[in-house]
Amino acid sequence: MEAKTWALGEILKPERRYIIPTFQRSYEWTEEKQWRLLFADLVATADRLFQRRLFAKMTDSQPDEASVSPHFLGAIVCDSLPYPAGGVALRSVIDGQQRLTTLQLLLRGLLDVVQEEDVDGELKGKAKSLSKMISNDEDSGASPEDVYKLWPRRDDRVLWPTVIADEIPAYGKSDHLYFQARRYFAEAARESLTEAVGEERVERVRALVDAADTLFKLVVIDLEKNDDAQVIFEVLNGRQTPLSASDLVKNLIFLRAEFAKAEHLDEMYDRYWAGFDDPWWKKKVGTGHAARGQRDVLLSVWLTATTATDVSVGNLYGEVRAYLDREKPKTEELLASLKAFAEAYQEVYAERHVDDQVLRQAYDNLIKLGNLTAIPLLTWLRTLPEAFLGADEHRQAVQAVESFTVRRMIAGSGWGTRNYGQIFVKVMVDAKAAPQGGVRDAIVTVLDGAGWPTDDELRTAMLGNNFYGQNQKRQRLVLGAIDSRLRADDPKQAPAAVDYSKLQIEHVLPDKWETHWPLDETLDEVERIKAKDARNLAKNRIGNLTLVTQHFNGSVSNLGWADKQPEFANQSSILLNVGIAAVPQWGEASIEERGSALAAVAAKVWPSAEALGHVVPAPEVGEGAPDGG
Repeated sequence: MEAKTWALGEILKPERRYIIPTFQRSYEWTEEKQWRLLFADLVATADRLFQRRLFAKMTDSQPDEASVSPHFLGAIVCDSLPYPAGGVALRSVIDGQQRLTTLQLLLRGLLDVVQEEDVDGELKGKAKSLSKMISNDEDSGASPEDVYKLWPRRDDRVLWPTVIADEIPAYGKSDHLYFQARRYFAEAARESLTEAVGEERVERVRALVDAADTLFKLVVIDLEKNDDAQVIFEVLNGRQTPLSASDLVKNLIFLRAEFAKAEHLDEMYDRYWAGFDDPWWKKKVGTGHAARGQRDVLLSVWLTATTATDVSVGNLYGEVRAYLDREKPKTEELLASLKAFAEAYQEVYAERHVDDQVLRQAYDNLIKLGNLTAIPLLTWLRTLPEAFLGADEHRQAVQAVESFTVRRMIAGSGWGTRNYGQIFVKVMVDAKAAPQGGVRDAIVTVLDGAGWPTDDELRTAMLGNNFYGQNQKRQRLVLGAIDSRLRADDPKQAPAAVDYSKLQIEHVLPDKWETHWPLDETLDEVERIKAKDARNLAKNRIGNLTLVTQHFNGSVSNLGWADKQPEFANQSSILLNVGIAAVPQWGEASIEERGSALAAVAAKVWPSAEALGHVVPAPEVGEGAPDGG
């Protein structure tokens, strides 16, 4: 590469056009973070020049302007592009588009003020100098766009002619940042001249223009034929400024395609990538250091599913780049794959509609439970053609993932989530290797082998575990799903949509039971201790927990059964409470009986591997063993 320091005027006055490639991110510089500091630097530089000229005038000497210290603006990286005969020279701005765009807007705002101040024609030359830095001669180009020194990324090209025109726009509060910048720089220039009048005011204007022209300097790095533009881009951006992995991947894909002379890149950007500019994709998910934009999460999902490996989120860009180097996919095929995954990902996260309510509920439950390691699998399944993965098989495959997750969550200790990453990578490997019609079976087989609680294990957990120890979202999820199944199985119940997330968790036997739920007075001291311990364990089991609406009379919560039973009868809109209200006397036996009943319903809601058709193969006959004949 060739790197050289140039004055801004030396860069911009020659007849050439700087093109911002489609892959670059949108313009993001603002008054608070960049514009104000940039203009302050211009004013300080112009003042040094003005003072040098004023001193020369007072001493009747030639101003030594070459000794005025310039202001360095940083670097831009450019690469030459082919251009037609008769057209202006073209440069692709590989890096520095935010800086170069801002300088164009500064010059435009400054030109507005010069044109206002040029009442007697004294500043005509300065206005012309600024004009040459933002526009080429009208007769010098082969296309209408050749008149502009800078041609922004595709999304902003409709705006740019108005932004840069001599006519001052009718500014509004919701203006694009381009218009805001032009307005800011013009107002800042006017403010810098507030105290200057007469000849001093004219000289101050000249100093501002000349400082921008000759004392604002940039390092321009021109790439040569064998330079790797992407490596340079990464060094100047990805390793120093907070570009996201998806930003870097976008740049990598389109930059490589551009240098490979791929055709129709703008159309491909619009068709496959433009949707990622939607604000939803820029939202952060997760907390603290783990927080990432949805685009980065999608990228991780896509790469995990595509490679069937456990992708390191911390080195996401590096892993994507290694995949692209290794597989060398065609640009359009790669972008089409990403778009298909993006649409499927949005469907999983309810950003796009899903008709199948069984799938919708399963996705919502898995997200609430935090099993994000399953998202690559769920997303990949949605990208498969229906001819390969039928609707019923698809539904059962997702049900298997949900059942595996919920049963392990209910089972609690000993069924942890630490190895979920490895489990679901194995699921992806086997599912991708499965033949048509075999995806569901592959998923069920791997999950069953990884530890999928059976009906008996589920029942044991629901009868013996402290369910109240789960967080309340999980409690509502399980109890709500059971209530929904009771409603669906009861032919007398009219269809109803219940928002279980807004219901409250209630202990039937109160958490503070001692006052109104006395133990048997005939028990001796040892028996009372045992009975008290048993009741304290029973009160937090699922059989003693239910959901109630906000109309539940909380004042009876810690009272005896005679006071609470009528309240549960009044809560019969939640079917979980119908059976509770029918019990004459509530106690530990009732809790166990109800826990067993809830476990039976839960086993239907979240079926076992066996219920989903998984058959454990019989052991193979060992070598030399009798064959039974």
